[in-house]
Amino acid sequence: MYVRTILSAMAAMALSTFSLVQPTEAAGTLTPVTSTTTPPVLVDHAVKVVLNNGYARTEVSQRFQNPGSAPIDAIYEFPVPINAALSEMTMQVGESTMHGEVLARDKAAQIYADQNDAGAQAGLATQDSYQSFQFSVANIPAGGETSMTFVYYEPLSIDTAVGRYLYPLQDGGTDSQAATSFWTRSDTVSGKFTFDLELKSAVSVEELRVPGLSPQINKIDDGHYTVHLESTQAQLNQDVVVYYRFPDDQPGSVQVIPYRANAEGVGTFMMVVTPGVDLPPITTGHDIVFVLDVSGSMDSKIATLMNATIESIRQLTPQDRFRIVAFDSTAWDVTGGFKDATPENIDAAKTAVGALSAGDSTNLYAGMTLALSDVEGERVTEVLLVTDGVTNTGVVDPVSFVNLLKESDVRTFGFLMGNSANWPLMDLITDVSGGFYAQVSNQDDIFGQVMLARSKITHESMYNTQLSITGVNVHDTTDFDFGKVYRGQQLVVFGRYETAGQAHMNLATKITGKDHNYGLAFSFPSTDAANPELERLWALDMIHAVQRQRMLGLMGTDEAASAIQKLGLDYQLVTDETSMLVVDDATFEQLGVDRNNLQRTTTEQQAQTINATQPTVNYGVGTPTESAGYDTNSYSGAGALDPLSILAGLIAAGALLVIRRASQVGDAS
Repeated sequence: MYVRTILSAMAAMALSTFSLVQPTEAAGTLTPVTSTTTPPVLVDHAVKVVLNNGYARTEVSQRFQNPGSAPIDAIYEFPVPINAALSEMTMQVGESTMHGEVLARDKAAQIYADQNDAGAQAGLATQDSYQSFQFSVANIPAGGETSMTFVYYEPLSIDTAVGRYLYPLQDGGTDSQAATSFWTRSDTVSGKFTFDLELKSAVSVEELRVPGLSPQINKIDDGHYTVHLESTQAQLNQDVVVYYRFPDDQPGSVQVIPYRANAEGVGTFMMVVTPGVDLPPITTGHDIVFVLDVSGSMDSKIATLMNATIESIRQLTPQDRFRIVAFDSTAWDVTGGFKDATPENIDAAKTAVGALSAGDSTNLYAGMTLALSDVEGERVTEVLLVTDGVTNTGVVDPVSFVNLLKESDVRTFGFLMGNSANWPLMDLITDVSGGFYAQVSNQDDIFGQVMLARSKITHESMYNTQLSITGVNVHDTTDFDFGKVYRGQQLVVFGRYETAGQAHMNLATKITGKDHNYGLAFSFPSTDAANPELERLWALDMIHAVQRQRMLGLMGTDEAASAIQKLGLDYQLVTDETSMLVVDDATFEQLGVDRNNLQRTTTEQQAQTINATQPTVNYGVGTPTESAGYDTNSYSGAGALDPLSILAGLIAAGALLVIRRASQVGDAS
């Protein structure tokens, strides 16, 4: 299994009317099943987001109207956010509410087709690999309305004291998305678009912004904000990005969020590691190769790509050199080799990059092969790849990319553009080379993104970094062998535990050749029912691990499909092997389908209600020590503690660990 690192960045966008100056393809499209059908109308689109306790909950509600004289079917497409676990789909038809259940993909599709043929109202949620969720709605009544709601959870990560949340709407321009343009479709809300976000944080937030907009921002207290956006006649063709900043002097921390429904069951935990080490800058010059994807799928992102490249080059020092490689179906050297980062060479590069235009297919392997050629061994070299990763020409086998990158000691860093971007491949490419990747939206503040990436490239990293937990048996975890950890980078890991009790965390790493160990004692609770969503997030993490093993040829296709299906069914997740079926209660009963997802969503909703009113419970707080291992004397007990005095003590002592139960507290950095 492996660890996924998520880089957060500043964001900016322009919305007064929720439309871009340049036309873009919309992922939020409502498509009739046949071209001869009167298109349905998307009346309202409402988004409710809660950022709390290291993860986000996003609820999307939509109301569809059938203006025609006969029942119609429609498909709604929505990009799959990276690491998102789709947990709920409901439909409201008249006074009736129908709740979804996850079944094997083929079985769900067959039942949906049967219900559709019988004229019954039904829904189906499927996933198109890493690209999009498709929500099919059958038999919207003539002249009538149907409302659909879906909910997904995703972990949050803080990068260099900056948090970022993305609500994706703009599509990635891939072939599968372009195909839907054949049908008459609607990406416009005829009524109202609303976006409401609530941020809850145990650490004070210095600033919360949605640049380019005029939202209503309400600061309730230092760590509690609400945001409201509203627009009529909105087009769903543009991302919404929100970022928030913590004080820069926050200490390093390890946040552990547990869930255990009862003392006899298995516990689940999410651990968020935020290194607080001030890593020193690298003073020697180095070489950077910019690899730019100018294939057809990048058409709507070319302008953002150019800005990212030039802003990156402007951050170089006179001791640095740069080279620019571009690729579509073939690869070519834009700059003619490495150039010193002088003002004259930067201006020439800006002109050359400005002349680039979108080409045809995507030969990512050719681009990477050229980028890794002519590397001088005596200089530190990094590759900065800007792509959507939708490789479809030349070598496409992931194992071949791994072998290529292992041939040279060059780190690859990626800007992954678009909501249909192939993040599993980018994750593999950057991870195997010791680099990292960041997702980039057209609405992001590219300068802020570049500055965050630049600070990592120009500073020493923690390396040979390993985390261990002893005292309590943990299992089925994310890989605790992190390898390199860059400045400001946050790590999110998942695992399970069998018994409650005191545990010991140790983080071992090297910095500039010296060994460092940071340790602390804490406790896993016997029961804590406040975060049931963690089971779904853990299961999704396990699914991603299986998918990576399949990509690398370490697990057979059938074996991986079986493992993914079992996890999807057990934890009610929509995957490549499972789908969520929505029919009425009587039909589920007739089919003999257990209401596992209804039970899970009820538990999750009850926990949200309790968390909104109950005070925070902290299980253990300690002061970190640097030694050969953990310090068992740093544990200060368990029970209800005053959050404000705890926070003051943490900041004063530079504490490394807080273990807490979810309620009002959130994204502590």
